[in-house]
Amino acid sequence: MSEKEVQFREIVTKAVCGKGRKFSETKHTITPEDQPASILGCWIINHKYTSAKKGDAVEISGNYDINIWYSYSGNTKTNVATETVAYSDVIPLVMQESDILSEDLEVIARAIQQPNTLEALIASNGRDVDVQVEREFLVEVIGETKMAVQVNPEGTSDEWDEELWEKTIEDEEFEDLDPNFLTGEIEE
Repeated sequence: MSEKEVQFREIVTKAVCGKGRKFSETKHTITPEDQPASILGCWIINHKYTSAKKGDAVEISGNYDINIWYSYSGNTKTNVATETVAYSDVIPLVMQESDILSEDLEVIARAIQQPNTLEALIASNGRDVDVQVEREFLVEVIGETKMAVQVNPEGTSDEWDEELWEKTIEDEEFEDLDPNFLTGEIEE
């Protein structure tokens, strides 16, 4: 840029204004139809959730089905107990910007660890099954904010664009590449 005065412009754009992450472990108690003799398997399906910003946090409300495959009647018969359970996780936000331009915020929530069974055991009363479940969420809050950019008053340079696109890679340059570079294997 020439020695002219440096100019800046403000641009209104959408940006991540807050982030949060939370790992949770929860214990659910399920009562099957029959008194279980042993637990043969436990899995979680049909996970659904919604998210909403509440103050300086994001609340995730959801539910999933817990399926417990168990034996009963002296380990001679099997059955599957299914129960839908609900949960609510409050995830505090960090890196929250104070200069958000509007109250119209978008919340993006991703389950980075879907609900998963850690352990399923027959409870001490011999009738219930205690299921330990883990889950983890990452949330982002997106809002409108301003950013300043430096302006080139002379516009773009066609000469610079041509130089950029004229750079090509010759076939000989590919021959010097190590094909094992990305795999971490080094030839000696």
